[in-house]
Amino acid sequence: MKYQAKKKALILLADGTIFWGKAVGDLEGSSFGEVCFNTGMTGYQEIFTDPSYFGQLMVTTNAHIGNYGVKDGDEESDSVKIAGLVCKNFSYTPSRYGASDSLENYLKNNNILAISDVDTRALVSYIRDHGAMNAVISTEVDKIDELKTKLAETPDMKGLELASRVSTDTPYFFGDEDAPYKIAAVDLGIKKNILRNLAKRGCYIKVFPYNATVEDLKSFNPDGYFFSNGPGDPEPLKDTIKVAQALIEENVPMFGICLGHQIIALSQGVSTFKMYNGHRGINHPVINHITGKGEITSQNHGFAISREDAEKNASLEITHSHLNDNTVMGIKHKTKNCFSVQYHPEAGPGPNDATYLFDQFIENIKHSKLEIA
Repeated sequence: MKYQAKKKALILLADGTIFWGKAVGDLEGSSFGEVCFNTGMTGYQEIFTDPSYFGQLMVTTNAHIGNYGVKDGDEESDSVKIAGLVCKNFSYTPSRYGASDSLENYLKNNNILAISDVDTRALVSYIRDHGAMNAVISTEVDKIDELKTKLAETPDMKGLELASRVSTDTPYFFGDEDAPYKIAAVDLGIKKNILRNLAKRGCYIKVFPYNATVEDLKSFNPDGYFFSNGPGDPEPLKDTIKVAQALIEENVPMFGICLGHQIIALSQGVSTFKMYNGHRGINHPVINHITGKGEITSQNHGFAISREDAEKNASLEITHSHLNDNTVMGIKHKTKNCFSVQYHPEAGPGPNDATYLFDQFIENIKHSKLEIA
């Protein structure tokens, strides 16, 4: 356990506001990105490795981070994807059966700067009041003017294409090649647990890069198409939007999650917008308009689709809404075999309310195959 004095650190927001803290471990320097917060009480390893968080400085609202270390197999990708971590109390010594390492070493091995001892309640309250914005976390506390200059040059998340930074470079396979269903998945930043959920439902998945063409995807002769979650603004992904539009016309079953949901909406003429704060946590209430049931969901997005556009679109039906702010959480095409959701059914931090969506996708595939037969 480490008792030596910790190096002074700070988080500087784009509007000039500063919150002070201490450096975690031995890493020094500065890290830039959009500041956001996650309300989850557990699951920090899954959060930190989620590709949808690429380029973001993560503020954790839970008071204790690192107390159960990290464990092999709990990651959602091959590396930590956040740009940096801001927390209140950082635990250097993990207490967990089966822990493979401490969070301190895990972040250090991934070269991720983290700061602790920050008044995260005040910081989160400030972000909620003033909206998500760019920020920098740094141990270079004597270079505030220089940090402000560099921060002003950091690109805004609006208009920023990041899927290419986290997508696979070459196609790869996941699951049993003798499985009954074949899925062509477009990797915009796909989480491992999405692949696991598809595989355990009898799917053999070929994962394609974000810029795969219609011909690339059709060459696998899939029974269904999947568009994954991912980071950044969906609007710059013009080619991916066109691919989704063309595949929807093929009427082969399609399912989209998060960024994939936004891509599908854009392909049908529904616009997207950057949210004031975004939804990030494991406790978001959603109403399913088809069943009338409520769902407690995991969410992670800073963009959403236009309710006004979706309601005006004669081809689409809004299937899910967020009960806190009425943002659109799900849509389905009325005449094509396609549906999507904004939240994360593969994430089951306790509630598993939304996992039925994978079953729904499989049922759509089964019916489609029967019709073809």
